[in-house]
Amino acid sequence: MAPSCLKSESKLRTCLSKKSPIFPSSLEIICSDSVRLVNGTSLCSGRLQVKSNQSWSSVCEGDFDLQGAEVVCRELGCGAPSIFQGGLYGEGEAQVWGEKFQCKGNESALLDCGSSGSARETCSPGEAVGLTCSEPVNVQLVQGSSRCAGELEVKQQGEWRKVDVRKSEWTLKAADAVCRQMNCGSAVSTRKKMGDSHRIMWQVGTGCLQSESAVRECVFTQFTSSTYNLEIVCSGNNYTFFLHL
Repeated sequence: MAPSCLKSESKLRTCLSKKSPIFPSSLEIICSDSVRLVNGTSLCSGRLQVKSNQSWSSVCEGDFDLQGAEVVCRELGCGAPSIFQGGLYGEGEAQVWGEKFQCKGNESALLDCGSSGSARETCSPGEAVGLTCSEPVNVQLVQGSSRCAGELEVKQQGEWRKVDVRKSEWTLKAADAVCRQMNCGSAVSTRKKMGDSHRIMWQVGTGCLQSESAVRECVFTQFTSSTYNLEIVCSGNNYTFFLHL
């Protein structure tokens, strides 16, 4: 199943492919039934919507703040907010959330935050809250010359493990997803490296890794044993700074 196929309106059956490999494994997903990010580039970015009475409403920038953004990112299982801006992912629908959120930042869910009434009946152009959360830190390169080079380890279900490469073709395009998530530019090289002994590893579906994918979306919670590790070398740091004048 390709995550890039799954949109808010998609059905799972439309994204199944007979050509997809079958693994005796499961995929861990964190769901929220009260908030979501839509029209973004990953599970952790998009225009904020809040659910009430079986309908979704956009939130206006004046009724939301950074503490609220921290709560939303945490509720969705993502990392800390990196960009919070009105209109970042398009304009909101006619229906808007009718309250002003007053979060402390430590709540586990947005609807656990305090609130007060809002006079807004619609969001002005460019004011529908758009949010980009950082991806959770679940990939790292170890035993290399820098943090952007080394053997790939993935954190899943609270455990760091190497990645099985015996049945996967790790192209530069697939490795780009790792480098990009680590802010390490693009992939320069990949190679299979013989380890010291057999060890339990995670399985990653490299066919799932696209330009917009996060590595966590493509990890199968399947235990395999191998002596081969995957070594990736990235081009280097690639941080983006946003300056508001």
